[in-house]
Parts: sequence; structure tokens; C-alpha cells
Amino acid sequence: MTVQNNTDLTPASFVLNGIPGLEDMHVWISFPFCSMYTVAMVGNCGLLYLIFFEDSLHRPMYYFLAMLSLTDLVICSSTIPKALCIFWFHLKKIGFDDCLVQMFFTHTFTGMESGVLMLMALDRYVAICYPLRYSTILTNPIIAKAGFATFLRGVLLIIPFMFLTKRLPYCRGNIINHTYCDHMSVAKLSCGNVKVNAIYGLMVALLIGGFDILCITVSYTMILRAVVSLSSADARQKAFSTCTAHICAIVFSYSPAFFSFFSHRFGGHTIPPSCHIIVANIYLLLPPTMNPVVYGVKTKQIRDCVIRILSGSKDPKTHSI
Repeated sequence: MTVQNNTDLTPASFVLNGIPGLEDMHVWISFPFCSMYTVAMVGNCGLLYLIFFEDSLHRPMYYFLAMLSLTDLVICSSTIPKALCIFWFHLKKIGFDDCLVQMFFTHTFTGMESGVLMLMALDRYVAICYPLRYSTILTNPIIAKAGFATFLRGVLLIIPFMFLTKRLPYCRGNIINHTYCDHMSVAKLSCGNVKVNAIYGLMVALLIGGFDILCITVSYTMILRAVVSLSSADARQKAFSTCTAHICAIVFSYSPAFFSFFSHRFGGHTIPPSCHIIVANIYLLLPPTMNPVVYGVKTKQIRDCVIRILSGSKDPKTHSI
């Protein structure tokens, strides 16, 4: 008897089934998805334009914000256009290799987003606790190296997903009940042993998310201690206000992630699959949509730049945050 090679059980393509159970509502669901994607693209491209061309925004905080905007653009552009094609045109087919590429970009840049939020927390820690040394500690080379290290961490940790997924034999069909190629959604179609995939996925989540959350928690604990020790109420309020936008970004990024993580493990039988898929899409869409809005509203210097551009003024006034 001949043994069938795993490559013979690798499908040429997968079928992304969208949101099972809500097929009749796909068109209606597409409207908020499209609206949020449009806001995300316009908002993040606008932020990148401001940071690149406005000299007053050439500071560490805004360089990290530019990294966050670039990351958000890649995340939502890797998944939402395909989801809209599913909702509008029923174009559900995706090649096997294309599915792996989408998986790589989605997971790599969601990990990078977590890392950038961690770097921004460290930036706020240095700005509040060591204001006189801020510009000497966070130099441009340090910022570039930190950003590259965050990207490299994501790449090195996510690449094994590609090999772990490609090695599996797929004999449970090729229909993925999702709007994009998620690692475990693809692995569940395999009739092979996916325990290694599940364990490695949990390890990566802990190495990236756990480490970043720990650093953010420590940073804000130190910030809180420094702010509370200030004698002036105005100084305390100003110090807290510099962190407001970043705290909002953390909430928007981690809240859907925590819900998805815990619901899969503790509420898998009570929460319908359609809810899991919608939350997974919100996890990818909400931060790119809200981050430029929050930073545009909460950051005075960005507001001033936008108002000056819209009013046609060329007076490069700079304001402290």
C-alpha cells in the first residue's frame, strides 16, 4: 500500500466563508466594515502626511505614532479588502500560498502593533520621569533600532507558523469559516496533529502580548508614582493628559483581543462562531479606525497642524503638548 504524501493533501485554494449564519446580512455588515476601513485609511494616511511634512512633529512621540499608523494600515489592508469582496461579490476563493501570505502579514503586524504600543508607553515614561534627558535618551537612531527590533521580533516569531501550517495534511475540506486566514482557523481543517500549532500559537501570544502588557503596566506604574509626587495639581493634570491618547489606543487594541482570547477558551460552547468572527474583525479594524481619531482630538499639536492646513495658514506655530 502506498503512503500518500502530505503535499497531495494540500489544497490549491481555500474558500473563505465569511461569517457563517449571517450570510443573508453580509451586505449590511459590509457597510460598517467599509466605513471603518475608509476612516482608517484616510486618518492614518493623514497622520503620516502631517508627521512627515510638519517640522513641529519631528519628535520621538510622533515617530512612534507614525510606526503605529503604518502598522495599522498594513493590518486592515491585509484583511478588509478581501472581506468586502466576500460580502459584496462572493469572491471567496483564496490560493493556499496567498492564504499563508495573508496570515503572515496579519499576525506579524498585529504583533508589531502591540510592540509599538509598548514602545509608546516607554516613551511616555521617559518624557514624564526624565523630561530633561528626553531628547538625549530617545535619539533618532534609538527610535529606528527599537522600531526595527519590534518588526524583527514579529517576523521571527510568525515565520514558523508558515512552516507549521504548510506541513499539515488537509483532508477536512477547504472551507474556512472566517473572513481571513487565521492560523488556527486554517489548521483546524487538517486531519493531522495540530497540537504543536496550538502550543506554539499560545507561546507566541504570551511572548508578544504578555511581555508587552508587562512593560506597559510597569511603565504606567512608574508614571503614576511620578505624577502623584508632583506638588502642583496643574502639573499632574498636564502629565496625565499626555498619556490619555495612548491609554485609549491600548484599550482599543487589547479589549477585543482579551475578549477573543478568553471567549475561545472559556465560552467556546455558549458564544456563537459568528460572534467570534465579528470580534476578530473588530480586533483588526477598531484600532486603525480609532487611533488617528483619538490622537487627532487629544493631541493639541496635531490639532493645530490640521487647523493650520485647513485654514491655509503657513504660520508654523509650535505648541507644547
